[in-house]
Amino acid sequence: MLLTPALGRRALAELVGTALLLIAVVGSGIAAERLSPGDTGLQLLENATATAAALVAIILALGPVSGAHLNPAVTLADRFFGGLDNRSAVVYVLAQVLGGLAGTVVANLMFSLAPVELSGTVRSGGGLWLAEVVATFGLLLVIFGVVRSGRATAAPLAVGAYIGGAYFFTASTSFANPAVTLARTLSDTFAGISPASVPAFVVAQLVGVALAAVVVRALYPGIAEDPPEVVVPHRSERSPA
Repeated sequence: MLLTPALGRRALAELVGTALLLIAVVGSGIAAERLSPGDTGLQLLENATATAAALVAIILALGPVSGAHLNPAVTLADRFFGGLDNRSAVVYVLAQVLGGLAGTVVANLMFSLAPVELSGTVRSGGGLWLAEVVATFGLLLVIFGVVRSGRATAAPLAVGAYIGGAYFFTASTSFANPAVTLARTLSDTFAGISPASVPAFVVAQLVGVALAAVVVRALYPGIAEDPPEVVVPHRSERSPA
C-alpha cells in the first residue's frame, strides 16, 4: 500500500505512539510485580499510575501529527463520524497493531525476558466482557465529548484520568483497545492476557464502540468537527501536508 507523505507521517506517529503505550503498560506491569511482590493492589496502582501518566505525555507529543488515536476503537469511531476515510483508517489500525506488538517485545527485552512469551493469564467471563464494553464506551465518550464540546486541549488529561480510574472501576482493568489487547498476549507477566481470551474482549470493545457512536451522535448532533491537533483528527484529510 503506497502512502502519501502526510499519511505516512501520521502512520508513523500511530506506530510509535502505540509502541510507547505498550512499553508503558507492560513495562510498568513487570516493574510492579518486581517492586511489590505479593501485593496485587499496589501492583495495579503502580501499573495504572505509570500508564495514565505516559498516555497523557504520548498524546501531547503525537496529537499534533496524527491525533494520537493509539487505539483501533478510536479510529473506528472517528471513521464513523467522517474524520477519516477508509484508507486512512486501515493504515491507522495496521500501524497501531504493529506498534503494540513491537512495544510489548521491547518491554520484555528491557526487563531481560524473552522477546515473546505468550501469556497464560485467562481473562474470561460475563463480568469482564461487560467491563470491556463499559471501559471502551466511556473512553470514547470522554474523547469525543471533550473534543466536541470545544475543550480539545483538555483531552490528553481527560483521557489519562479516565484510563487511570478505569483500571480500578472496571473488572477487566480496562483494556478498552483491540491493539493493546492483542499485544498483551506476548508477555506472560502482570499485564498479560491469554490469546484465547482476546476474541471475546475485542468483540466487547466493538460493542462499546457502537454504543458510544450512538450516544455521542445523540448528545452532540451537528457539531462541527475539530482540527487535527487534538486527540481526534477530524480534518486531517483536508489539512495541508
